[in-house]
Amino acid sequence: MQKKRIIVGVSGASGAPLAPRLLDELKKVPDVESHLVITRGGEMTIEEECGMSVSQFCSKADVIYDVKNIGAAIASGTYKTIGMVVCPCSMKTVAGIAHGYSDNLLLRAADVVLKEQRKLILVTRESPLSKVHLDNMAYLAGLPGVFILPPVISYYSHPQSLDDVEKQIVGRILDRFDIDAGLKRWNP
Repeated sequence: MQKKRIIVGVSGASGAPLAPRLLDELKKVPDVESHLVITRGGEMTIEEECGMSVSQFCSKADVIYDVKNIGAAIASGTYKTIGMVVCPCSMKTVAGIAHGYSDNLLLRAADVVLKEQRKLILVTRESPLSKVHLDNMAYLAGLPGVFILPPVISYYSHPQSLDDVEKQIVGRILDRFDIDAGLKRWNP
């Protein structure tokens, strides 16, 4: 049986610790395979924020791609995936995706996901947001299958630690793919 493939892109925005948590949760799903691509800025942020080397980080994924390899499998629409998550997603990456500027594999994979109308989840990180940022995100949010999912804390879940916050955010991301990661749900 062919596993469902999810592309995980990591760009150079703060919030990199969400990505290994996401990959760890995907590992728990037996019929899902993670396909990882990291920008150079993403590598720098991983080293700064995650307390692990890029090679340690990459070991969490099932398949790893070089961001410069525009001819990789995930650069083609005929390579079936159920979609892509960019976590974290910088405003530079948002701009590249919004304007079809596919100068690396992460951007090309996102372009393919858009053209094939698969799910694209952008875990956007920036504050404050400029009109340019908002315009790019609004444009993308209007396209089929695109979700803008900033990593916002849900206070109703009564998080006791950063780990609780990360688990809730990753659960929200995986909900977009109907993958249950034990998300604490609103229950008034």
